[in-house]
Amino acid sequence: MAAAGRSGIRLDLEGTGVASVETGLPVLDRLLERLAHYASWDLALEVEPATGEAEVGQAGTALGTALAERLRSARGYGFASMTSSEALASVVLEVSDEPLVVTNVDLTQARIAGLGTDVARRFLDRFAEGAGVTLHVRLLNGTDTQHVLEAIFKSLGVALAQACSTEGDQTS
Repeated sequence: MAAAGRSGIRLDLEGTGVASVETGLPVLDRLLERLAHYASWDLALEVEPATGEAEVGQAGTALGTALAERLRSARGYGFASMTSSEALASVVLEVSDEPLVVTNVDLTQARIAGLGTDVARRFLDRFAEGAGVTLHVRLLNGTDTQHVLEAIFKSLGVALAQACSTEGDQTS
């Protein structure tokens, strides 16, 4: 793990779902902890203190970059639909030479953690770029912002676990 004032990530894809995340944004920390839990990965992530938007971007890039090589050498695609209370979200991803996020989710008015941008979209854009994936995120149902985000990140965790699996893994 990085020293104070620096960014760092440690990721164990053969873990148990334990996470220690410090992005400077408690909402994002919780979402990434949920992702790790549903992917059954051990994740330690710390980003250098900056503006909220920069911290979100750093976290997305760090996780994407950490997974890029594994995604290219493994299955490389995955999909999942998960719920969180009334919210239902679906995530489909595939390794791509042209990283892209396509979504019907617009949380720009939610003002999560006081930020003026869509935290989920910013994270997903930077994640997709770092990981080298095309990522489709669909909200099938849901109105509560926290539930919507949790359903998306849970779905992303399951889809990533599939995509990172290799032949013989139980998740394939």
